[in-house]
Amino acid sequence: MMSIRSLLFATALLAAGLVPALGEERQDILATPVLRANVNVTGDIVRIGDLIDNAGPVAQTPVYRAPDLGTSGKLPVAQVLTVLRTHRVIGVDTRDIAEVTVTRLARTLEAKDIETQIGLALERRNGLGEAANLSLTFDRDLQTMQLDASISGAMQPVTARFDPRNGRFDVTFEILNATGVAASRLRFTGTAVETVEAAVLARGVERNEVLKSSDVVVERRPKAEVGNDVASRDRSVGMQARRQLRSGQALRMADLAKPDLVQRDQAVTLVYEAAGLYLTIRGKAMEAGTEGDVVNVMNLQSKRTVSGVVIGRGQVSVAVPAPRIGPVSDATNTTVIGKTDPAPVSVAANDNASVSRKAE
Repeated sequence: MMSIRSLLFATALLAAGLVPALGEERQDILATPVLRANVNVTGDIVRIGDLIDNAGPVAQTPVYRAPDLGTSGKLPVAQVLTVLRTHRVIGVDTRDIAEVTVTRLARTLEAKDIETQIGLALERRNGLGEAANLSLTFDRDLQTMQLDASISGAMQPVTARFDPRNGRFDVTFEILNATGVAASRLRFTGTAVETVEAAVLARGVERNEVLKSSDVVVERRPKAEVGNDVASRDRSVGMQARRQLRSGQALRMADLAKPDLVQRDQAVTLVYEAAGLYLTIRGKAMEAGTEGDVVNVMNLQSKRTVSGVVIGRGQVSVAVPAPRIGPVSDATNTTVIGKTDPAPVSVAANDNASVSRKAE
């Protein structure tokens, strides 16, 4: 009696277990495969599960090779259905789609970003300066690169060499994938030159010519070409060329000087100034000079040549001898103070001189 009861109980349990299984199987059978209009893949293979929903046990079956990294391709629906039927996938709902677009996802490395990373790897290496001042030339044209989408790590330099004798560089990077494994290795070679901003002449200029704003532009030039004496644009405009300079020449401070405020043979004003006296006389410069220079000038009134300091445009200051103190007289027991030599110039009542007595 007990064995029959146990058998009935086991049968009931088996039936109860089969009902969900049969239900799941029926659900799998009834789920209609649905075609996708747009498919994105990360690998180099397109599988059935990429093309349709509800692919079931054949989802991982490869059917196509994926397009190139970062590109897309199109598949006619009729061709896709034919391939699916060979794997016993039938009754696909095409949703009236005419073609399927397959895109292979990729990570894009822009050429300018690669160049930036190479510059950072070479920065301050073997005498080079900052990365922003490096000009790189590559043995092969640097182009935008496509990597597998799973390679998501940063570019890490593993070797970075620079030879200052010939300017050659050799830099290798590793890039890790999502699991931390080095999945890509990139090597770049070429030449590196350190540059600086320099003031460059937009036209040729003659000796002693004063540079105007329109005469000077800013360009980056090799540091070895201009050295450490490079002139900036702000310091060049308004300066005077020491010699003839050609168009396109990078300016150095040694090429420039303060502009002459007095030119040779120029009519100038001689300024005599002493305590209580300010005198100006017409003169003729015997040589050129800038502010602070000592030049020889002919006094047009006395026809004597005197030396003075250039103090402004067309102005030369001439020193007046200090008053000489007289001797002490024993006979009168008095001291005479303020006896001076005759004035270095005579003041005539004409247009060549003007004199003013300062307030005591």
